[in-house]
Amino acid sequence: MKKQLIVCTLLAAAACKPAVPKHASIMADIKGLTDSIVHIMVPVADSARTDSAVVTNGKFTWTGEVGDVQKIYIGTSTRYIDLYMGNDAVTIKGNLDAVENLVITGSPAQDEYKAFTASIKDITDQEGALYGNWEEAHKTDSGTKAIENKLETLRNQRHDRTVAYIRSHPASAISVNMLADMAVMGEYAPLDSLYKTLDTAVQHGSTGTRLAKRLEVLKRSAIGAQMMDFTQNDTNGKPVTLSDLKGKYVLVDFWASWCGPCRAENPNVLKAYNAFKDKNFTVVGVSLDDNEEKWKAAIKQDGMPWIQLSDLKGWRNEVAQQYGIQGIPYSLLIDPDGKIVAKELRGNKLHETLASLLNNQKPAI
Repeated sequence: MKKQLIVCTLLAAAACKPAVPKHASIMADIKGLTDSIVHIMVPVADSARTDSAVVTNGKFTWTGEVGDVQKIYIGTSTRYIDLYMGNDAVTIKGNLDAVENLVITGSPAQDEYKAFTASIKDITDQEGALYGNWEEAHKTDSGTKAIENKLETLRNQRHDRTVAYIRSHPASAISVNMLADMAVMGEYAPLDSLYKTLDTAVQHGSTGTRLAKRLEVLKRSAIGAQMMDFTQNDTNGKPVTLSDLKGKYVLVDFWASWCGPCRAENPNVLKAYNAFKDKNFTVVGVSLDDNEEKWKAAIKQDGMPWIQLSDLKGWRNEVAQQYGIQGIPYSLLIDPDGKIVAKELRGNKLHETLASLLNNQKPAI
């Protein structure tokens, strides 16, 4: 009798346990959404699967497969909505003009991420206020430097809190996804160290597996790594090899004519070039353009006198592919021996780094 009671109790517990949904679903009601179709992008292996959903009066439904909890994206004609979910039944309500205030329910992972964002609101509010003063601050060099320094301080604080969260939640799907976001343009060594603190199950999940592959790519651009030699054509169709410049500090600057932030940064790179070109320093531009005329026109318009190279393959540029570059502007600074000594230099950080390295050079013997 006792044995039967135990069996019945176990069966009752199993019956009461909620079933895991076989599929993910989204039911949305978003005011201001006038598109007739939205696209739902779900990461799969090294790519993404894109589904579509018909919109009627701002409402749409979608059913699909997400699997492990990960960040998915809903693309409209004007903006993206991102959220964390697995095979959950999610509802979304709110206004497209305030996606940050959308009410998203049904995903425990999204609830966890919302709690994390609330914990760093003191930082993000300060960042928002500074960006609101960006135009005014940039009217003077001192104002530009001051606001960039303040933003850098806040970015570091946000980074530190994110790292602390990941370390204290090693089994969380949010942790591995946030670490994957950091690995888009991060430094290999600290990211790899943080990855190793994650639980094995998380490392072997879909996002963790993608992250491991990403880290292998980032290892190629790690501080202290030897820059891969490459040859691409300049604007005259003449092949130029990076190692021909060995013996100089070289800023390898990845950009494109169609990239607004790149074009905005070009005057800053020009200022650095003029300040340090006589101190064993030069710049090599690597363009992710696929249109030769627009590439050359941008070089002329922005007045860039340094070597400009491109294979005109756009995002498939072979050097950019080798280093897994997923966003521009992006730069790698190599020393006279061809080793990477700094990366992602822009604004005042570029000038400060160059001044530290080049103003203290020992004269050649």
